[in-house]
Amino acid sequence: MHDEDFAADAALFARMRAMWSAVDPVPVDLVDRMVAAVAVEDLSREYALLTLVESETAAVRGESDTATLQFSDGTTSVLLHVTATEEGLRRVDGWTDADALAIRLTQEAQEWSADAGEHGRFAFESVTPGVSRLRLVVRSDEGMKDFQTPQFEV
Repeated sequence: MHDEDFAADAALFARMRAMWSAVDPVPVDLVDRMVAAVAVEDLSREYALLTLVESETAAVRGESDTATLQFSDGTTSVLLHVTATEEGLRRVDGWTDADALAIRLTQEAQEWSADAGEHGRFAFESVTPGVSRLRLVVRSDEGMKDFQTPQFEV
């Protein structure tokens, strides 16, 4: 194509844009509605809510590096207890009330797998400190569903 062709196309597109702006203008609240629609879609991916569980006895037991986290989406709940090891790594003990078929703790390039034992208990050993996310494949009345937590620090 030649420069004249590009100029002619650009002029045609400009006239079409002006015509459509006059005939069918973009709704004033379109951006707000789209942001709301995307936010609702994100919620439907069933990201869990994060709650930091604090205990008055934690301070009494010493200055150990521990954290207890609770995640829930209303149908599936997970409780995690994160402790530091002597090697500077982390141990993550967890419990879930769901029928979990697969449990994975993921970081950028690493992944740890665990199986749910009796009473939904699972554990990950020798976890590198860093930002992590827990992912479960859960059996529900509707079939299989993915449960994943927001990112959290271990």
